Amino acid sequence: MEEETENPENPFPAEVCLFEETFSNDSVYRVGGQDLLIRQRFGGDLGVSAAVWDSAVQLSEFLQSLELKGKRVIELGSGTGLVGICAARLGAAVTLTDLPRVLPQLQHNVSANAPPGGWRLTPAVRPLSWGEDQHVFPPQWDLVLGADIVYLPHTFPSLLDTLLHLCGRSTLLLLCSKMRREHMTHTFYDQYLRREFQVELLRQDPEQNINIYTAALWT
Repeated sequence: MEEETENPENPFPAEVCLFEETFSNDSVYRVGGQDLLIRQRFGGDLGVSAAVWDSAVQLSEFLQSLELKGKRVIELGSGTGLVGICAARLGAAVTLTDLPRVLPQLQHNVSANAPPGGWRLTPAVRPLSWGEDQHVFPPQWDLVLGADIVYLPHTFPSLLDTLLHLCGRSTLLLLCSKMRREHMTHTFYDQYLRREFQVELLRQDPEQNINIYTAALWT
């Protein structure tokens, strides 16, 4: 597989381009036998949050194998909300989080993908800046989710701090990442996360270079 290259003036992953003009694209994603209509609002203000990444699709599909009904779930860096919406459709009480500028896109997608009878537990959409305001959220979640949120090395310490606040001894952490060497994704899992968590590689997709990890606090 050809390695991606990094533009030192662009902090985003190499496959992302930021558009001068803003436009929206509605796409249907079939996950777990259900069609989800996801709006992606491409533009310079959203950056990587605009797109549905392959990691989000893979993590959404993996969730179909879990029993989530009634579980308290929080997703970090929700972007379009595909992963969190899938968890909510499986019966979880979900809070989707991202930077404030991303919330209108998130809220639109949550509203557009309510089940035919409406949400049993309406997903919450809230702003969260890692390392700054995680303490306004309660700790001890059942499940913490993140898809392709490990790509900026300078955010690794604040991401770890946020995870430590949200996770209790019984919390399961599920992260899915494209393993970009130039963005030091392996470093986060091998050095940062393992300081505080027992980390296990659950699944590898060599073709797309995507890994799914589970983690729990050291006992």
